[in-house]
Amino acid sequence: AGMAARVSVLPSRRCLFDDPVQIRVAGLQPQQAVTLRASLLDESGELFQAHALYRAGSSGELDLSRSPALGGSYLGVEPMGLLWALQSKTPYKRLAKRNVLTPFCVDLEVYEGHGDMSCLLGKCTNERWFLGEGVKRISVREGRLRATLFLPPGPGPFPGLIDLYGSGGGLIEYRASLLASRGFVTLALAYMSFEDIPAMPEILELSYFEEAVNFLRKQQQVKDTGIGVLGLSKGGDLALSMATFLPGVKAAVCISGSSFNSFIPLKGDGFTLPVHPYDLGRMKISDESGLVDFSDVLDDHMDPATWDCRIPVEKSLAKFLFLSGLDDMNWKSDLYCRDAVQRLHQHGRQVEFYSYSGAGHLLEPPYLPLCKVSIHRVLGMFVHWGGQWREHAKAQEDAWHRIQAFFWQHL
Repeated sequence: AGMAARVSVLPSRRCLFDDPVQIRVAGLQPQQAVTLRASLLDESGELFQAHALYRAGSSGELDLSRSPALGGSYLGVEPMGLLWALQSKTPYKRLAKRNVLTPFCVDLEVYEGHGDMSCLLGKCTNERWFLGEGVKRISVREGRLRATLFLPPGPGPFPGLIDLYGSGGGLIEYRASLLASRGFVTLALAYMSFEDIPAMPEILELSYFEEAVNFLRKQQQVKDTGIGVLGLSKGGDLALSMATFLPGVKAAVCISGSSFNSFIPLKGDGFTLPVHPYDLGRMKISDESGLVDFSDVLDDHMDPATWDCRIPVEKSLAKFLFLSGLDDMNWKSDLYCRDAVQRLHQHGRQVEFYSYSGAGHLLEPPYLPLCKVSIHRVLGMFVHWGGQWREHAKAQEDAWHRIQAFFWQHL
């Protein structure tokens, strides 16, 4: 379009959201100072942007996998910095994908100089999809189940996973759709605050989660080596409960969770796991911003008075992977992880465990930008999640590879 520079995204302008890409600019002057900007409009019309200052090489080329950013949203060589540093214009927004059938389009623009961004030199758009070629999305309303099934293309058989998000509730599909794009039959499962499921159920029934396991096991594309469960936050302790009480579950990943039952009693066959005692009076609300720090509301998990709420993970034959961020400002997830790992080790159980310095509570698929604070959909309050931008981004990349490797190994 008569522009001075050519921006390219390699290997292709179309990719999956969790794919790293190489961003290059050609046709600049040698040593030319330029500003690169990424812009993404989410489904609610919220604008997320990041920018970085660069200097072209001697041949007038710029390659973000080799050239360091000299300022802006991040510093240094960060091939994917323009994505993971995206920040909303309105504070406290979380970038999440509601409709996985459409991509997020990231506009990449190159401007002249390190100043006012008035002279556009070149641009292109990176289409980042959440559903791979040929992956099927099937809405599931069978019995009590409120879920979405994602099927990779081909006859399989594929390992089967159940994907659980946290106490914000709803039916969250974007992680499940990406996992299906990587070769897992994945069932995204709602268990609170969705359709006819109340925002804060008085009790959760293990039989509901068992229904999900049975539904997944009878899909013809699912391998019969057992089911995997992946859970974040409240979903993390549910994943551990499923692996402990449901023999069909062979592998569980707990992200930023705990090995005791939190917030809602879990009713099993002939027993009920009570709620770990907490006191919302220990919530800290900062005066000027109204932000809530939640991390002290729970009673001490080392106090034997709380032990009847523990999930007896050590009785499970499943394999476990625990992931937590050391900068989690919402939940003492690292402390609670270590407690679970210690109990498993004492019983001679195999367990993998990674804690990431500088990572917050919301460990998401890679390149979703850090969300330090957002509104909790069920509490209706702004909650601190924690995390440092670069460290959190690196943690998400590492965790994503570990999660997939773990399920491939054990299923």
